[in-house]
Amino acid sequence: MMFNILIVDDHPMTVDSYINLLTENNYQNKTPDFIKSYNCEDAYNKINFYQKQNEIIDFALLDINLPSYKKANINNGTDLALLLRQKFPNCKIVLLTMHSEPLTVDKIIKSLKPEGFIAKSDINFELFPIICKKIMDGEIFRSQTIIESQRELFKKNINWDNHDNHILILISEGVKTVNLPDYIPLSMSAIEKRKASIKDQLLQGKGSDKDLIEKAKKLGLL
Repeated sequence: MMFNILIVDDHPMTVDSYINLLTENNYQNKTPDFIKSYNCEDAYNKINFYQKQNEIIDFALLDINLPSYKKANINNGTDLALLLRQKFPNCKIVLLTMHSEPLTVDKIIKSLKPEGFIAKSDINFELFPIICKKIMDGEIFRSQTIIESQRELFKKNINWDNHDNHILILISEGVKTVNLPDYIPLSMSAIEKRKASIKDQLLQGKGSDKDLIEKAKKLGLL
């Protein structure tokens, strides 16, 4: 019986390193089958192929920053993770990242609830297979940098919900307020109220969108 492990990273040597580190793990009499992918399009196709073959992907290691697949609106590892959640609800998902901005981390945890969320700077060759084995056995794991990132958000007393995080991130990406309903399933009036609340918390209600983004970056939120 196979234990299917999807590994997606745009650096082939990194993918091979993960495979080497995980080959010796105990898979409870199952044989590990490693599915390698280096971009969102290839990973998207492989996820769908396995579903059509009535095969299960049991475990996934996904880098967050990946070459996108615009045709399917799969822009990064987080989108791939959401697809895996839909296709294989029991798949244990581990996200790996070089970035740990508090709002981005909070948004991912709230929307996806990954079994593992790891900052690459927190792991080494020795720890990596141990952590993966714990996650495979049912533990939820957050690496230290991810934990600290969440704490920073709580320290600043800015524990918004996912829509608030998304509003601020979209504004920082240059999306105009009038276009936010295209990205967020809320009415314009609801979005404007949330945006006003964000400005109240960060700018005491005074300032432009540019001021808001500069303040958020200064606080380490973006």
